Amino acid sequence: MTAPESLHAPARAPRRSVRQGQAPVLAVVALGGALGATARYALALHWPAPPGQFPWATFWTNVVGCAVIGVFMVVITEVRPAHRLVRPFFGTGVLGGFTTFSTYAVDIQRLVDHGHPATGLAYLAATLLAALTAVWLASTAARRVLKRRQP
Repeated sequence: MTAPESLHAPARAPRRSVRQGQAPVLAVVALGGALGATARYALALHWPAPPGQFPWATFWTNVVGCAVIGVFMVVITEVRPAHRLVRPFFGTGVLGGFTTFSTYAVDIQRLVDHGHPATGLAYLAATLLAALTAVWLASTAARRVLKRRQP
């Protein structure tokens, strides 16, 4: 005689639903995104780009945001483990809302549509190069500074 199936199955811990487990993550991403997007919007209001001109506010927002991402990732992955909600709040939320590659794409399209394709191309290339350089330089600098501080 065979035992019922449940006697052979390993004991399982009660599972929380995916929604319950992800609700705090979703909440902190939304809160952080609202803060980051508000900061970006305020910067754009204070430093508007006239039609056909290089969009400096968006350019520097993305470059500074990428530099902060570089430092942040070094700190939370190599120096001190962070609470599980810090990365979604600050990395995905605040910095994701602050940096704006969608506005970057719209800016390029506007420049081209308004007869400034050379400025659009320069903006496209400069932003990519500067953003990637910023994250690399910032993470490298953070590692060096933190290495010097170790006993």
